Amino acid sequence: MVVNEMVQYSLYPAASLSVAEITRYISNVIEGDEILSDISVIGEVSNLSRPGSGHIYFTLKDSIASLRCVIWKPNAAQLTVSLQDGISLQVHGYIGVYERSGQYQLYADTIRPAGEGFLYQEFLRLKARLEAEGLFDQSRKRSLPPIPQKIGIVTSPTGAALQDIINTLSRRYTMAELVVAPCQVQGEEAARQIIAAIKILNQIEEPDLIIVARGGGSLEDLFAFNDEGVVRAIAQSRAPVITGIGHETDFTLADFAADVRAPTPTGSAVAATPDSTELIAGLFGLKDRLQRTYQARLMDLNHQFENIHDGLQRSSPHRRIENDRQRLDELGEYLFRSATHKTGLLRVKLEGLAANLSSLNPYSVLMRGYAIVSTPSGRLISSVKQVSVKEKVQVRVSDGTFGAVVHDDIVRNIIQEGKTHD
Repeated sequence: MVVNEMVQYSLYPAASLSVAEITRYISNVIEGDEILSDISVIGEVSNLSRPGSGHIYFTLKDSIASLRCVIWKPNAAQLTVSLQDGISLQVHGYIGVYERSGQYQLYADTIRPAGEGFLYQEFLRLKARLEAEGLFDQSRKRSLPPIPQKIGIVTSPTGAALQDIINTLSRRYTMAELVVAPCQVQGEEAARQIIAAIKILNQIEEPDLIIVARGGGSLEDLFAFNDEGVVRAIAQSRAPVITGIGHETDFTLADFAADVRAPTPTGSAVAATPDSTELIAGLFGLKDRLQRTYQARLMDLNHQFENIHDGLQRSSPHRRIENDRQRLDELGEYLFRSATHKTGLLRVKLEGLAANLSSLNPYSVLMRGYAIVSTPSGRLISSVKQVSVKEKVQVRVSDGTFGAVVHDDIVRNIIQEGKTHD
């Protein structure tokens, strides 16, 4: 019945069958198959994903084909095997169709280890050998330039990784020149082209740093970056190398050899460059700091200048002349006051002497009624014994001189008075 309907539909495909109907038909066919409803598949795990829902998604691969697998949350909670990319598993479940994408996949219920896959074993063997050579030593890794002027990019020119890097740098840091060395990042020619791109950038462009990038993929998809030649080319690069290969959980030998490993291509662009917004903020901060330093230094120099100027003013001959002029004025005033005081003292003393002298001046005595008696020759007569009766004498009073004659009675009286006093 189903076959006949299918034959009938095949005669009129455009008018009689929708996409949903054909997908549902295929799903019914697959899920009704006895073998596909209870099957175990052996393969190598890749593209492992654990979303927040608790379900697990991965791909089983071998060297020829791949098969999408799903483990629903209840079965995932009971797993005893630690899932990781590169290991080989025996997965039991049934084949069904995911109708939205029209993709058949294995819905797993139990998982058992089947040994590590060949590619993963090769990965581990090569990693151990290169690690023993010191190719992954932290001591040989170089620091990235803080402000790169030229950035080399090794990636596919048509891949999303290049666009992610360019978009990130256009928002974050537009000052660098970008030089893209195009190459395949998957397939047989990928490793050779990656090596050539790294060498060309170093020999011709001489960038400040190199980004080696590609988007996510399975272990096989990323295996070009586990190539020994690629690893050595990265280690021998003159410019520091940043790898941004796959997703955050993907690790390649190129990551171990690189100077910096970024989790994604976008992360490699972030690791390679500073944020221009932070740079501008830093420049404004430096400008403010420079202004404060300049103002402080200027104030300090002004203070020093004022001190030196004041010192020069204090040491200036003009200042000393002014000081000496002032001192001269002070000394002049002092001398004047001293002279005035001295003159006053001398005047008082002189007046005292004059008064004493005046009191001793015989002429002053004459003013009080006394007289000076002398002989006509000018000899002073101070005693009656010096004169005789009828002797002529001169008598000087305050306003002149006149002559006189000595009378005996007067002399005798004076003598008597003298005797009486004796």
